[in-house]
Amino acid sequence: MSASAVWQDWTCTVRLTVTDPAALGPARRFLVDLMGEVEQAASRFLATSDVSRVNARSGTFVPVGGRTLALVDVALDAAAETEGLVDPTVGRQLLHAGYDRDIELIRGRLIETDADRLPSPADWRQVRVDHELSRVGVPRGVVLDLGATAKPWTADVAAHTIAAVHGTGVLVEIGGDLAVAGRKDVPWQVHVSEVSGGRGEQIGLTHGGVATSSSAARAWCTPSGAAHHIIDPRTGRPADGPWRTATVWARSAVDANTASTAAIILGVEAEAYLAELELPARLVDHAGRVRTVGAWPANAEAA
Repeated sequence: MSASAVWQDWTCTVRLTVTDPAALGPARRFLVDLMGEVEQAASRFLATSDVSRVNARSGTFVPVGGRTLALVDVALDAAAETEGLVDPTVGRQLLHAGYDRDIELIRGRLIETDADRLPSPADWRQVRVDHELSRVGVPRGVVLDLGATAKPWTADVAAHTIAAVHGTGVLVEIGGDLAVAGRKDVPWQVHVSEVSGGRGEQIGLTHGGVATSSSAARAWCTPSGAAHHIIDPRTGRPADGPWRTATVWARSAVDANTASTAAIILGVEAEAYLAELELPARLVDHAGRVRTVGAWPANAEAA
């Protein structure tokens, strides 16, 4: 018999399920504490976070905590693996697009932007990390944003730590980034959809992680048209390909989110990209039609 807890944090739904009900209380406390530590390290909207301090002091090395170093390393690994498609230096481009405060304050609203000023491309290779002295630096004008990897990293670390400490099967989902760990006799039943609780499909998950990237979930309006949070680093603008949502199943939530974000940015090249990586995926176009890649579960239905 399993036990679950559901709550709101990071402006998204957090779900925690364990196969041993006795582990739920301490597991939830661990996840809440971990999310608090990650927020203090990586939140772009928290002025006291390490990332905000690095951004405020661009052009210099800034001392940061070990948690921040780990999160920056994960973000730079994702950038290298995708040849810059998933880039942690898109912060300024997000600001240009109108994403300058918590998503709940701009979702679905008309946000004024400087439409006459063209955003510049992002370049993750400009980030400097000094592991020996625990410092991070970016050039002047560069703004770090670790959103594409910090959330799935938290889900991965939480799931595997809880499983190891409490000897329980565990599922952790944070706003569409999901990780499972530990032993469970039957597959986890996971509902895949574009938005939390929305129409989608059920899949059975035995290991690894699943992540959904969508231009529909975190979106707003500007005088020059619709905008969303998935930036194409090559143009500095929100990605405008044929897919509004990509869901990927991989060995971890970080790997899944890295691939799903890259798929949205790649657009027409996404299917070939995912097939080459041998990652099962579910793609939804702007008309709501579903395409699957690889060994994705059958019976996909319109989103």
